[in-house]
Amino acid sequence: MTDPPLSHVGIAVADLAEAIRKYRLVTGSPEPQIHEVPDQKVKVAIFDTVPDSETSSGGRVELLAPTSDDSPIAKFLSRKGEGLHHVCIYVEDIAARLDELKAAGVALIDAAPRRGAEGNLIAFVHPKDTNGVLIELEQKVRR
Repeated sequence: MTDPPLSHVGIAVADLAEAIRKYRLVTGSPEPQIHEVPDQKVKVAIFDTVPDSETSSGGRVELLAPTSDDSPIAKFLSRKGEGLHHVCIYVEDIAARLDELKAAGVALIDAAPRRGAEGNLIAFVHPKDTNGVLIELEQKVRR
C-alpha cells in the first residue's frame, strides 16, 4: 500500500495557546509537538491525528502563529485573518519535483528546498498556479 500523499494542513492562528486548547478537543490528540522556526518567525504546533502510530502517515494538523509582526504568518493574518494557510503534500524527491515544476513554468516561492519545522526538506508552490491554494511540498523521511 502506498503512503498517503497528505502530510498536513496548516492553519494560521493569532493565539497559539488558545488554538492548541481547541484543537486538542477537536482532534482528540494529546499535546502537540511544538517547534519554533526562527527564519520564518513562526511557532508551530503539530497534532498527529493518529497519535498511537510510531510515525505519522499523514493527515496531521499544523497550527502556525507568528513570533514577530513581520513574519509571513503575521502578514497572512492581517490580510486574511485566521484560517487555512496551506496544504502540505509529501514527495519522494523534492529537488526533482521542484525541477519538474520549474520546467513546466509553475511559479515557486522556494526555488530550492529548505528545512521546515520538523527538520524535513520543504518548499512552497505559489498559489497563483495552484488554484489559489498555497501548497507546501515536504520530502518524506523514510525510517
